[in-house]
Amino acid sequence: MSQPLRRVLMVAYHFPPLAGSSGIQRTLRFVQHLPALGWQPLVLTAHPRAYERTSSDLLAEVPPSTVVRRAFALDTARHLSFKGRYVGAMARPDRWMSWRFDGVRQGLQLVREFRPEVIWSTFPVPTAHVIGAALQQRSGLPWVADFRDPMAQDGYPSDPVLWSAFDRLERQTVAQARLSVFTTPGAAREYQRRYPGRAADIRVLENGFDEESFQAAERAEPATPPLHPGRFTLLHSGIVYPEERDPGPLMQALGQLRRAGRLQADGFCLRFRAAAHEGLLHRLAAEHGVADLIETQPPLAYAEALQEMRRADALLVMQSSGCNEQIPAKTYEYLRAGRPVLCLSDPAGDTAGVLRDAGLTSLARLDDAADIARVLPAFVDEVRAGTAPRAADDAVRQASRRGRSEAFARMLAEAAGR
Repeated sequence: MSQPLRRVLMVAYHFPPLAGSSGIQRTLRFVQHLPALGWQPLVLTAHPRAYERTSSDLLAEVPPSTVVRRAFALDTARHLSFKGRYVGAMARPDRWMSWRFDGVRQGLQLVREFRPEVIWSTFPVPTAHVIGAALQQRSGLPWVADFRDPMAQDGYPSDPVLWSAFDRLERQTVAQARLSVFTTPGAAREYQRRYPGRAADIRVLENGFDEESFQAAERAEPATPPLHPGRFTLLHSGIVYPEERDPGPLMQALGQLRRAGRLQADGFCLRFRAAAHEGLLHRLAAEHGVADLIETQPPLAYAEALQEMRRADALLVMQSSGCNEQIPAKTYEYLRAGRPVLCLSDPAGDTAGVLRDAGLTSLARLDDAADIARVLPAFVDEVRAGTAPRAADDAVRQASRRGRSEAFARMLAEAAGR
């Protein structure tokens, strides 16, 4: 006779039908894989009205047996503002702080109804940890806090009042949670340094890619015709943050190469998919005289986004030196897509490290236009010649969501079993 599934209460803002954030994949894939690993997920998320954009494309990937409760939540900036202004306290620690009230109520109801063994909450919306802390305190259940990335950092958030709110919540969470989890070794090391008394309870659980989604995309489109036949297309898939992924030096480098005759519009295209800051990109491109070298495109359904990655001539990762302890989640999907990758980042950062470990060595500093202008033409030439490296098979296998879910299940068992 099979053993009954153990239960975990999962507090996550990012969950279908939210659209436009790769962060949704972490929770969704855990929910898919956990039942086969002995755990039944109980998902506590926000009502879809809180999401700026929604899409039904991933709803079908939530297993039908999954218990999902959607608590009342508003976006302060959209629902509680007057002429674009709102009270600052109503957006601390984030714009969805209203989620906490019904979130705690419904979370306690789930605890009474299903008796989970452990609570899990996940950043980057801090209110998820506010709810997790309240549920842990009132239920006594062990809590695993999934920070993903560092929370209160030097100079971030730039608002000192908001930074203090992040700092207080961070300290409370690390002190109260049974385990604190980060997606990169650098972030885990930083928090072990900050909280030496809890160093043994700080862990790494990287992001990854979903093999089943890639296989479905490959079945739907077995061939991979180029996005622009005869025109080299470099694809950046995902949000371009003005600071953390500042595109200014890249646009400057493109301008330098354009004036030197190294890049022409009929032979090169830089495509930004779902950048979220299209106005900034077009302004910078016009400023540096490269408007005809770039294009911006709206978000795609997830399967279509994976197909686009496979069809691009090459893929672009951008990460500032201020985010050396973070790795964009898309990086792991890039590995599986099997295309050459150009990394614009700090060579000492975790993003450069994970690509370098996979055998992808084309790297320039994101904040150095001259370095980008030196590396980009050589990278394009290598791709065109078919000599640019692709991710090593071992690195691809290790980055699957199935493997990450197995590690996650072991963490849950450890937290629940103490």
